[in-house]
Amino acid sequence: MPKTDSGDTAWLLVSSALVLLMTPALALFYGGMVRRKNVLSTLMHSLTALPIITIQWVLFGYSLAFGPTIGGFIGDLSLVGLGPVIGTAHGSVTSLSFCAFQMMFAIITPALISGAFAERMKFSAYVVFILAWSTLVYDPVAHWVWADGGWLLKMGALDFAGGTVVHLTAGLSALVCCLVIGKRLKYPQERALPHDLTMTLTGAGILWFGWFGFNAGSALAAGQVASLAFMATHIGAAGGAFGWVVVEWRHRKKPTALGIASGLVAGLVAITPAAGYVSPLSALVIGIFAGMFCYGAVLCKYRFGYDDSLDAFGVHGMGGLAGALLTGVFARKIYNDGGADGLLAGNVKQLGIQALVCAVTGTYAVVVTFVLLKVINATMGLRVTETDEREGLDTTQHGEEGYA
Repeated sequence: MPKTDSGDTAWLLVSSALVLLMTPALALFYGGMVRRKNVLSTLMHSLTALPIITIQWVLFGYSLAFGPTIGGFIGDLSLVGLGPVIGTAHGSVTSLSFCAFQMMFAIITPALISGAFAERMKFSAYVVFILAWSTLVYDPVAHWVWADGGWLLKMGALDFAGGTVVHLTAGLSALVCCLVIGKRLKYPQERALPHDLTMTLTGAGILWFGWFGFNAGSALAAGQVASLAFMATHIGAAGGAFGWVVVEWRHRKKPTALGIASGLVAGLVAITPAAGYVSPLSALVIGIFAGMFCYGAVLCKYRFGYDDSLDAFGVHGMGGLAGALLTGVFARKIYNDGGADGLLAGNVKQLGIQALVCAVTGTYAVVVTFVLLKVINATMGLRVTETDEREGLDTTQHGEEGYA
């Protein structure tokens, strides 16, 4: 067997567990924001992604995303079943630990989208959608940006831990979902209030904790870059919470618990693509900007009339876009040999590359998501009936109640 570093491998395995924890944390974060009659169905969206995407990843997802490249666009099928991965190395870590780490990213990404259509999508349609979306959107985009030979990686794309691969693609796909599926009944005349913000704040806190694995683990080694990413992650989250609350306090005259939770997540999203490439001070600027920017992006749904139930587009889509572009502004090669200098270091080209990556991955995600939804709607239907929506998805889709 090839020689690997036990410390790096141990750090990556711990990071994998931290990223796994983010999926049930997302379930709590989203679950608290819906009405009590839909809490279980919302939790199910996140938790169901765990078994479904795990199976997909083992059978062919990992091979498509990280297998030997076919023209820089997709991996071949030589790693199907993961048998060939055993006993090999990925840099200083075992290939299986790298596969496990990336699997946790693949799991949470489609779960993020569910925030856009909470309280109105059929569960059967959701299962088909996340399986197809992961195969046709996530796996190819992950290959373009992260895999050896990926065409966007060769172009110079910087995405340390998933600003474009995870958050931008999921956020823009979420916008397509809420537009295609349509608004909840009586929206926006009646705005559904969160039934348990205690649950949402708990989920937000666990997301903050798990995000250290998400970003610092992406260094794939327990060294200087992981340390930088760890600090940038924490500082970005703090900046996001601060920026959101400052704007909200001025706009609404009161700071809210939901606001600080949304702001810290916005900061985490925005720092994700930059975490291993920027200084702590730059991370603070990115986080504060993201909190303010995403607050404004969330307000757009009231101005334009679309029903992004839990702000998946406003926080993840726009936060991912802001972070990806600001990576092209603040990145410094001195922090990471695998990176590049950004605009402030004199490299104007990098900002252009980041903009191109956002345009390409965003457009691809939007088009494929739209086609998938139309096909699913034509064959099995996307939305529950009005009667089921009024009664609540917990009883009509799952035959259970969250609070009996």
